[in-house]
Amino acid sequence: MTHEIIIAGFGGQGVLSMGKILAYSGIMDGKEVTWMPAYGPEQRGGTANVTVILSDERISSPVLNAYDVAIVLNQPSLDKFESKVKPGGILIYDSYGITTPPTRTDIECYCINATEISNEMNNSKAFNMIVMGGLLKLRPMVTMDSVVMGLKKSLPERHHKLIPANEAAIKVGMERIEKVEVK
Repeated sequence: MTHEIIIAGFGGQGVLSMGKILAYSGIMDGKEVTWMPAYGPEQRGGTANVTVILSDERISSPVLNAYDVAIVLNQPSLDKFESKVKPGGILIYDSYGITTPPTRTDIECYCINATEISNEMNNSKAFNMIVMGGLLKLRPMVTMDSVVMGLKKSLPERHHKLIPANEAAIKVGMERIEKVEVK
């Protein structure tokens, strides 16, 4: 099985980190993986996106024109990537900052209010792990054990004490993602 994913938003939302953790998790699960980030020079506050491919087979190219899953965390990303989700694919978005919601009826749309949830948890840095939880609920492409190993691999050792909070955020995201009926 192959999963072709784009994660896009503003720098500072943990877009690249989420992709990196997902990629490491795939490696831990023995999958073929590509991770291709793209970001503006501003980093925090500028646009950022990352393409991640997880596959049981060899990956011929990390460059994609269409995606199985798009995670969009701001309106510019929704505007850019909604049309690039394959028919039958999934679009996940955080409603905060989205002024024009998705309109496609040939894909499944899901909303996860990660900004609101991270505020409820008093942990704004958990935002990206809440979104990751939503993704893994819909497409359990890696195991939770692999995600924990991916967190250990991608976080500096001084931040390993935050792994339980990240696990909790993933579980909350799994519980709080909601399907949106597009009309």
